[in-house]
Amino acid sequence: MRRVSVFGATGSIGQNTIDLIARAPDAYRVVALTGGQNIAQLASDARRLNAEIAVTADVDRLDDLRDALAGSGVEAAAGAAALAEAACRPADWVMSAIVGAAGLVPGLKALEQGATLALANKETLVAAGPLALRTAQANGGTIIPVDSEHSAVFQALTGEDRRAVERVTLTASGGAFRDWPMQKLRSATPEEAATHPTWDMGQRITIDSASMFNKALEVIEAKELFHLAADQIEVLIHPESCVHALVGFTDGAIMAHLGVHDMRHAIGYALHWPERRDLPVDRLDLAALGRLTFRAPEADRYPALGLAYRVIARGGLAGAAFNAAKERALDAFIARRIGFMDMAEVVARVLDRLDAAPVPIDAPFELDNIVAIDHLARCEADRVMAQRQQ
Repeated sequence: MRRVSVFGATGSIGQNTIDLIARAPDAYRVVALTGGQNIAQLASDARRLNAEIAVTADVDRLDDLRDALAGSGVEAAAGAAALAEAACRPADWVMSAIVGAAGLVPGLKALEQGATLALANKETLVAAGPLALRTAQANGGTIIPVDSEHSAVFQALTGEDRRAVERVTLTASGGAFRDWPMQKLRSATPEEAATHPTWDMGQRITIDSASMFNKALEVIEAKELFHLAADQIEVLIHPESCVHALVGFTDGAIMAHLGVHDMRHAIGYALHWPERRDLPVDRLDLAALGRLTFRAPEADRYPALGLAYRVIARGGLAGAAFNAAKERALDAFIARRIGFMDMAEVVARVLDRLDAAPVPIDAPFELDNIVAIDHLARCEADRVMAQRQQ
């Protein structure tokens, strides 16, 4: 029986993970489930799966969680320290699906225990790629990507000589505004940005899809995970969302990974790796689909992509700064303090300023330095946005 934990259990990735685990209850022993505000869902899943511990990130909701778990035998805890402690509990397989920089420490703690980390948290590799990979190697841990694009690349590279890789193509739906007139983008609302044309995801990642900040993070993530140079990574808009990624080799061959847009495929692959097992997902009907289309993304529509390549060129802790500034800009857009296109402008200005920060971008890849640059970038983003409003 495999010991498993799910961090970010109440989000869309977490719920799809729980769906697969719950279909084979005799195969898994659930160690920890964590969530945020959705206490009812967290407690319900913890009871149903007989988890050892349920943790909410919100310390103010601990009493609510305890009440919801009363009589179940499931331990309740809350806060960042409790998340880290839960990640230290022995587990064979851990889903890292906490959104944002908050998922970094639990993911690192799981790798320190030598677990297989199913990584859906982009920020772990964007902010701390060398540290995460070093931690995995030092402790016998394994990172299996769960982003559909990186899972596709990972699968396409199985059994291949990595030295023969010429390029990797990450596909993108283009988000809610891929066909909008450019002049309308500055007036786009959070509600409009949170409507995805193909995938069913949470608010923040759906807005990131519309701005392509999610794809920018994935470009940086691909560089770290697959040891690629910036000019080996390209992005194409693929509205059908059936080809998740392509890998081109030095002999001119291109290997594509296709499938329906259902995250249970990538999750299931990571859960059962290195085996392939039956999954409850629809099968792709190419005849019914009829065609597959691709086009290059427009630089002025998706300025976040250009920032990703700038981060790769800068190196060091630039990824941590980029991610932190992006999160603050997204917070401000959702709160209607800045416009949709202002997000990339804010992040660019933060990157402009941070070379003079007290903790330099070239500081060693240690957790304290990553946390410090994250904090500085958030503060700088707040200053940039305050100055814009003066």
